[in-house]
Amino acid sequence: MRYFPLFLDLDGRDVLVIGGGSVALRKVETLCSAGARVRVIAEAIHEALRALATRDGIPLQERRFESRDIEAHGLPRPRLVIAATSDREVNAVVARAADAAGIPCNVVDDRELSTCLMPAIIDRSPVQIAVSTGGASPVLARLIRERLEALLDESLGPLAQFADRWRVTARKVLANVSARRRYLSWLLTGSAAQAIRSGRSAEADRLATRELARLCHRADRADRDADSTAAGHVSLVGAGPGDPGLLTLKGLRALQEADVVIHDRLASAGVLELARRDAERIDVGKRPGAGTSQDAINALLVEHARRGRRVVRLKGGDPFIFGRGGEEIDALRAAGISFDVVPGITAAVAASASAAIPLTDRRHVHAVRLITGNDAGILDAFDFSDVAAGRETLAVYMGVAQLPALRARLLAAGVTPAMPVALIENASRAEQRVVATTAASLVAAADAHHVASPAIALVGSVAVNQTRST
Repeated sequence: MRYFPLFLDLDGRDVLVIGGGSVALRKVETLCSAGARVRVIAEAIHEALRALATRDGIPLQERRFESRDIEAHGLPRPRLVIAATSDREVNAVVARAADAAGIPCNVVDDRELSTCLMPAIIDRSPVQIAVSTGGASPVLARLIRERLEALLDESLGPLAQFADRWRVTARKVLANVSARRRYLSWLLTGSAAQAIRSGRSAEADRLATRELARLCHRADRADRDADSTAAGHVSLVGAGPGDPGLLTLKGLRALQEADVVIHDRLASAGVLELARRDAERIDVGKRPGAGTSQDAINALLVEHARRGRRVVRLKGGDPFIFGRGGEEIDALRAAGISFDVVPGITAAVAASASAAIPLTDRRHVHAVRLITGNDAGILDAFDFSDVAAGRETLAVYMGVAQLPALRARLLAAGVTPAMPVALIENASRAEQRVVATTAASLVAAADAHHVASPAIALVGSVAVNQTRST
């Protein structure tokens, strides 16, 4: 490890920047955001830098750098020197002078001359993350930063401030180090953290107060230190259609914080791989005539949350579209368990996008209807006259077993036999297939191509340009 990572406090401290171009401007802006007192020496000054200097009172000297500028008489000795000129000879003079004075020097994009490097920064103050490649590839450092930026939402800063505030209180109240550590961990992962992330700071403080009081008033010290002291939390997370790239960032964060993942059979292996490595995984997938009952799933959610665990209920697609999410949050409410819901990309949206079929198109249809097709009785409850009239796209979930009933119901409603239908199997996954057919040929096409679940049927004129692919 050639470079030792270090965070330098520059608030109210002097920094000398040599250079006046756009690169120097970016460095000055970053240094000012850290509270540094910056002065600039350059033969030419960028207009934006001149405007910044005027606004913030930054001293500018328009001349060539001299070695004596490092420790100029009557001026404070800088804590850091930045060389940001386009002239390597000038940068080398700056670097040698700073090194002789024992002052760290960063020469922009020149690691051979530098004694310190400027990392790519993710700022979630007071949390800061710096990424460096040791000068090997600043572009790679920026790419890594961009990926981390996407994973770390803006609530991280408020969450750190919240935990810091309660850390002081916990240290005063909880003498036992283990109990205090568990409490602080709960602050960052439990229901109070969810409240902070949702902007509900008053509720977060109320939850933190309640949890601390519960710990403090345990009569039995052994109980006070037990793992079950903290209340758990359940996140209902939509896993999307199966492609891990279509999982939301909020869903990814929930998976990486989970102690236990309770998932259905449509949650793909790729998405499950994104969960925390040591998280317990429980398969509760429902299959025809088998699988875990909904009451048993509800009981599992409550049981694990009451044990103080952070639970993710991972559901294919979206929790609130044919996912029984409503039943599960009713059970959690009844049990007094905190929860949140992370939406996912539902199958109809994923299937239409992956098959290049717009669900709505002003040239064809202006509405879309989502129905479940796993019961012939449900199909009989709907009027498909808008589909027949060409005003609506119909998306039928879980309907492979009921395709004969769907065909009969469509034709009985007046849908023309030539109405386009796309059967999309395993939407968004590597094994996706699209079978293009018509309302009249729906069952025959499905049988001929052995269409199997999970598959969705899109019925309507928007599917007219589809061709069969395997």
